[in-house]
Amino acid sequence: MVKGMEIYAGTKPQDGNTSNEDAYLVGRNGIPYAALCDGSGRAQQAGRRALALFEKLIAEAAADQVERFSTWDGWTRLLDSSLIGGAQSTFIAIAVLEGRIVGACAGDSRLYLFPSGGEAQILTEEAGKPRLGSGKVIPYAIHSRVQQGDILLLMSDGAWTPLKVSKLEALRAKVLSRHFSEFPAMILDEAGKNGRADDMTVIAIKVF
Repeated sequence: MVKGMEIYAGTKPQDGNTSNEDAYLVGRNGIPYAALCDGSGRAQQAGRRALALFEKLIAEAAADQVERFSTWDGWTRLLDSSLIGGAQSTFIAIAVLEGRIVGACAGDSRLYLFPSGGEAQILTEEAGKPRLGSGKVIPYAIHSRVQQGDILLLMSDGAWTPLKVSKLEALRAKVLSRHFSEFPAMILDEAGKNGRADDMTVIAIKVF
């Protein structure tokens, strides 16, 4: 039986930049959730705007609404509309429920699932490319069973592009002997060891 979760995040800007166009949000009270936006242009502001609206929507939602993908579909389309005419941004968000996760994705940010007793899976590999602000978003449904010991990673493309799944598997094995809070920094250090060509963000969740 799933009893709880740990959640930690880390982010680093592109080399030479002081600003970071990635933005993330985590909620640990009530229904735990995590969300990430990866913007373009002046999208640091756009990503934060989208997450501020998402935070309000999920805070006001009843538990039975959060459980339904139709709710997430509506939220994502609303976020898309709210950014039309400005900078665009990817969006990926999940809520951790009893024994499962539910959420939505728009763009190329990724969600990885590392089952406690199996091989890693990319749960959003077939997600659509249109970003928030395009007016063309078709939200990609996220729904998966989870159990004790499973690890989930939400990653912007700056973080996942340099890393093969086998490298993430190796880092997961390494973090088992360390505190889980170190996992995002380990991934960011590995992804940026040859330089950071883009902003990069990782949110790591461990189910227990």
